[in-house]
Amino acid sequence: MMSSVTRESYAEATDKLATTTTKATAAQLATVADEILSVARLLRAEPRLRRALTDPSRSAGDRADLLGSLLAGKVDAVTADVLTALVRGRWSAPNELWDATERLGVDALLSSAQRADELAEVEDELFRFGQVVAANPALAVTLGDPGAPLERRVKLVQDLLKGKVRVATGKLVEVALEGFGGRSFEASLSRLVELTAAKRDHEVAYVTVAKVLSDAEEQRLASTLSDKYGRQVSLKVEVDPSVIGGVSVRVGSDLYDGTILRRLNAARQAFAK
Repeated sequence: MMSSVTRESYAEATDKLATTTTKATAAQLATVADEILSVARLLRAEPRLRRALTDPSRSAGDRADLLGSLLAGKVDAVTADVLTALVRGRWSAPNELWDATERLGVDALLSSAQRADELAEVEDELFRFGQVVAANPALAVTLGDPGAPLERRVKLVQDLLKGKVRVATGKLVEVALEGFGGRSFEASLSRLVELTAAKRDHEVAYVTVAKVLSDAEEQRLASTLSDKYGRQVSLKVEVDPSVIGGVSVRVGSDLYDGTILRRLNAARQAFAK
């Protein structure tokens, strides 16, 4: 979680991104996103650079000049302006600059998908890919192994997704492979699904049922949850016969488990006492 100091610096950079890309095309935003994420990778690999760009003993101008010397002629002017706004801010720790840069790159990528009117599809594709991985233990181990070469895992994902998902989806999966925000691959995918939904002003509800819901049942559940949370809810439904019946719903840290499996487990625990 970002500190208050970091949130302020990050907010200034996101404002800069928004104001400098009001007329940008989806493709132009995608280029900015790629460049910001490349800088995030550089910051991950270079702890000394992270420290230099967040050193409180150096003026904001000095830090901006250092970044400018590194980026000169290598990135779009918009990218340089946005990242300059980022490093001119104050940071509680060097790693927070890296995290914020990565998050900013993701935000630019989501803005690109939004400009292309593909956010809903990207959100669904990320979730479905997560389900595919979870259903294949060998694939889950391979993609989630931080000790395995990243290039090999990225190539595997590219081969799996080629021609099947939007470009933004593939790039976000690659961000997840890198461990978005220090998370595991699985947790990174889930967080990226939630950020994509938030970009649409939607809340994500993870729903587990024993059998496929009808369209009418999904609509009723979505409507009920939307009324409860005061915003549109995006249902992510997983069919798991082991729950036997009923519905389990997780929204953020809220869990509503009305499955028959939970009731049976509760009964067993009661009898065991």
